[in-house]
Amino acid sequence: MSETAPHRRKNLLTGEYVLVSPQRMARPWQGERKKAQDEKRTRHDPTCYLCPGNERSGGITNPDYEGTFVFQNDFPALLEESEKRADADLFIEEPARGEARVICYSPDHSATLARMSATNRRSVVDTWCSLSAEVGSRWAYVQIFENKGAMMGASSPHPHGQLWASDFVPTEVRREDDRQREYFERSGTSLLAEVAKREAEAQQRIVTQNERWLVIVPHWAAWPFETLLIVRADDRRLEDLDEEGREALVDILGELLPAYDRLFDTDFPYSMGWHGAPHQLGDDTGHWRLHAHFYPPLLRSPDIRKHMVGFELLGEAQRDLTPEAAAERIRAELR
Repeated sequence: MSETAPHRRKNLLTGEYVLVSPQRMARPWQGERKKAQDEKRTRHDPTCYLCPGNERSGGITNPDYEGTFVFQNDFPALLEESEKRADADLFIEEPARGEARVICYSPDHSATLARMSATNRRSVVDTWCSLSAEVGSRWAYVQIFENKGAMMGASSPHPHGQLWASDFVPTEVRREDDRQREYFERSGTSLLAEVAKREAEAQQRIVTQNERWLVIVPHWAAWPFETLLIVRADDRRLEDLDEEGREALVDILGELLPAYDRLFDTDFPYSMGWHGAPHQLGDDTGHWRLHAHFYPPLLRSPDIRKHMVGFELLGEAQRDLTPEAAAERIRAELR
């Protein structure tokens, strides 16, 4: 079987396909290039609306926080109250309710999850877990995520993530729920538990692992250096993680994220997010396995990124670098 022949791979979590075109890695690049800039890092930026003691929109002043700091988003995409929408047989609308919060990881404006101490990363992990439990008691679904870097639309370089909770289960998560449930009902096994088992046997796409977590470039990855972080234990939501699971998560993030940064010697941009069983399901979660997606846009260097355009927008996702080659590249940067 040729390693450079184009082919398609099925995303087991969504049922969608990605086109893999390894032969295109030889093409010359004359597309968008942006010069990598040396970032001036300071522990406190008086103009940053997320730094301790600074003023946010509407005259709100941040406390002089010393660890993580969570507040209701000043410009939320979802509100706790919504209006009934007019019924229509073609142009369908429905109300959407929820809430949104900002999670400041650290008072240090110059920090990132990759550069934080293990102690500070543990504080972030504990905050994720407690928020999932608290907010999930009121809403159908809780999405915790981080957009890192201006390339991924982050409005501030201050280390932070977000929480959006909704009275509905979003489309991507609904797809994952359906695929995992179908597999569980057919086999009696969690889909991601089986994926983790097969990847551990194959060893081709593993980036790093410990007793509680596994990081792979998934077989169906669309983004060049996309990774999937899967819990090994039967944990379905963040709040299910015990002490050992949380500490192991701190450790594996401390391996993966610095390796990303070393890949192109830059603060590696990405969108990451946790997918756990929707709280709307109650205890009907046997088919779920907690996992996190990392979607970095960089393709060849700090100034060349992957664009999801053309065929990707109109047809289906496409990648040039194979997942196996991407995993090997990231593994080489582990310390």
